[in-house]
Amino acid sequence: MRLEHLNEENFAEFVNSEEVVLIDLWATWCGPCRMLAPELEKLVNEGVVSVGKVDVDENEGLAEKYEVSSIPTLLLFKKGELKAKSVGFVPYEQLKDFVLSNK
Repeated sequence: MRLEHLNEENFAEFVNSEEVVLIDLWATWCGPCRMLAPELEKLVNEGVVSVGKVDVDENEGLAEKYEVSSIPTLLLFKKGELKAKSVGFVPYEQLKDFVLSNK
């Protein structure tokens, strides 16, 4: 599992992989986003899911495409198809359940 910082150029390649991936739409100024970061790293380190981080301030097109109105927003993709969406801070156990229940 891996954690990658994504932009509009490498986003499609990341989400179209054969594995299930979790996308974190966030911003540097967002407190709940900073609280979520270690939870996401734990998911990656434990081999639960690969995570792609998208800074919405630098990638407004992606934020608009996925209708992001609040952050953090999490998008779960399987083979390029959006399977689930979650908005706001989610503690680790709920985050893990969110990913596993949608794999």
